[in-house]
Amino acid sequence: MNKALRDQLMKLTPAEKIELAMDLWDSIPPGSDDLPGLTDAQKAEIDRRLAEHERDPGRIKPWEEVRASLWARYNKK
Repeated sequence: MNKALRDQLMKLTPAEKIELAMDLWDSIPPGSDDLPGLTDAQKAEIDRRLAEHERDPGRIKPWEEVRASLWARYNKK
């Protein structure tokens, strides 16, 4: 990665960094087999969770709801 670009990115606020990270993650094409660093156990867990979701798709919560719950839980001061 270009050092100047990295330096600029490091100056972003935490919220901007999170937004960028989410945008980058969302830019990975669905079904991509290029997920470096995943162990076989992690891949198996992903497959298990996907199968569970396919059995009962009504149990999902929107990301916004999950994120708000996590922020409320772990961002207490």
